[in-house]
Amino acid sequence: MPTTRHTTRQTTRQTTRHVVNRQRRLATVESRKAAAPAPRAPRPKPKERPARTARRGSAPRPLLLALLCLLAALAGAFAVLAHTRAEDLRDAPALRNAALTDTARTSEVKGTVGQAVDAVFSYDHTDPARTERAAAKYLTGKAVGQHREMLAQVRAQGARQKLVLTTTVTQSGVEAIDGGRARVLVFADQSNTSTAKGGSASQAAAMFAVDVVRRGGATWRIANIDTFSR
Repeated sequence: MPTTRHTTRQTTRQTTRHVVNRQRRLATVESRKAAAPAPRAPRPKPKERPARTARRGSAPRPLLLALLCLLAALAGAFAVLAHTRAEDLRDAPALRNAALTDTARTSEVKGTVGQAVDAVFSYDHTDPARTERAAAKYLTGKAVGQHREMLAQVRAQGARQKLVLTTTVTQSGVEAIDGGRARVLVFADQSNTSTAKGGSASQAAAMFAVDVVRRGGATWRIANIDTFSR
């Protein structure tokens, strides 16, 4: 059968040619792909810069100016208040009290009052004039009559009872000194002894305040005796 054989051969050739051509086309495509440059990666888009905003903690200019004006006003008000307060303090009675600021004068007042109280409130029947001299030296004004009244009984019985009265200041405190006036709180021990036949002795503690004055260059004098009896 020659026809069949011819046809089979022809078909085989066509198939072989088709396969070869296909392989060539595929090779050509692959070679082109290999020769073609690699596609570039897309560039990232630049980040958009945020719009500039005011720095943290800063205020817009109009508000900042308003705050500065407010601070200036407050500073002025504070200065006025401080000045007024300072003037008030200068006029305060506490600052005029030299007992809080002048230690030398305070010591002087305490020393004088101590000597005065010891002298005017002590009595010896053998020398009653000593008490009178002390009263004339250390007392003035109202205190003269107060002292006379307080020692009236001692003077009346002094000679008969042979009395000896001794007063000793144990503690004192200057409450206030204002110019030529001062007030002093006094604590004292008093001993009263009768040396007459059948006499006795007694002791007592006393607390009172004295107002003292000083005029010119004279010494401090007791002007008032406050026994807190009222």
